Amino acid sequence: MGLNNIGKLFMPKNKIFYELFEGVAARVSDMGYKLKEMVNEPDADKRASILSVIEDLEHKNDDATHLIFTELGRNFITPFDREDIHYLATALDDIADYIYASSKKISFYKVNPNDSGIQKLAELVLQGTTEISKAVKGLRDMKHLREMTEALVKVNSIENQADDVFDMSIEMLFNQENDFKEVIKKREIYQALETATDKCEDAANVIESIIIKYS
Repeated sequence: MGLNNIGKLFMPKNKIFYELFEGVAARVSDMGYKLKEMVNEPDADKRASILSVIEDLEHKNDDATHLIFTELGRNFITPFDREDIHYLATALDDIADYIYASSKKISFYKVNPNDSGIQKLAELVLQGTTEISKAVKGLRDMKHLREMTEALVKVNSIENQADDVFDMSIEMLFNQENDFKEVIKKREIYQALETATDKCEDAANVIESIIIKYS
């Protein structure tokens, strides 16, 4: 066997990881758009239809995440640290999970999403997922480090804003809502939305770690 053929045995399927991560990140961003669409939709039946789309995207990402872990076990050499691949896949999956959880709570609890806290947090989730998708795309060749870094900085800022919106929303909820059941429902939705931005920050931290190691 020639040296070139021997080398091919140990060459990683680098592109498969980039393709999978880009696909997952794109779907997470799509989920952010659909979440924003859902909280701006006054018709409950239409919101249920949007939830179905979000659920489908979440299931597709579950399958892609499983495939990432499968490829991680198959490949002797990976494009970046195995632990970073694992952490990034988990963080992206968590973002999808919390977007789905928040949209599901809005639908199942029959909460009117025309609420300033829900609206603002959904917008921040959308912004966070959009920036994460930009940063993930940059991993393939590491040629746009400035743009990647700017996206990560924005994600950190978005998470801080979400913390503030969450705190203010909880304060307003306790001051203005007399129905205890509504307080519980909305608080859970606020929490799921805010956690989605936390998970965006987790993904940003992993990407930042990869940039530091490999740029």
